[in-house]
Amino acid sequence: MTLKKDKVISTLGIIVFCFLFHFMYEWFPNKLFALFFPVNESIWEHMKILFSSICFYGIIDYIVLSKNKISVNNFVFNLFITGIISIVLYLIIFLPVYNIIGENMIFSISLMIIVIIISQIISYFVLKSKRAKYINIISFILIIITYIIFGYLTYNPIHNYIFFDSHHNVYGINDYNI
Repeated sequence: MTLKKDKVISTLGIIVFCFLFHFMYEWFPNKLFALFFPVNESIWEHMKILFSSICFYGIIDYIVLSKNKISVNNFVFNLFITGIISIVLYLIIFLPVYNIIGENMIFSISLMIIVIIISQIISYFVLKSKRAKYINIISFILIIITYIIFGYLTYNPIHNYIFFDSHHNVYGINDYNI
């Protein structure tokens, strides 16, 4: 197996995780799952799907890469940077379209797949880049900070349309119907 083949498989695995993770909190509603998976249908909560799918699939990817003796660099940095880039790229494309045409599930899912493909192309180049000292430790800390931010904003959302679940007329997990 090559790194390119691994990235194709990773793309498919992350896409599967995205669909699975969409329903995790609904299936297992608890405080821990609220940190990693969306608790409502807001735009913001869906960004957890991208980040968590990339990070959680990273565990599988690490095992596959190790088992196949594929040498890579900056693995944890790769997870953090592709997760953040995915969120930013998705929002940059999604928000203007959402503001023009509103909610469109086909567009949302298609865009998520495109963003995952782009993130895995970036991942390939990050993993092939020169090893950077301390970048994995810093990235691990940043992943934890990212989940702290996710958790905080899940329970204390900003009251704007990115955090608003129009299906249930709520913000976050603690807010009651508006």
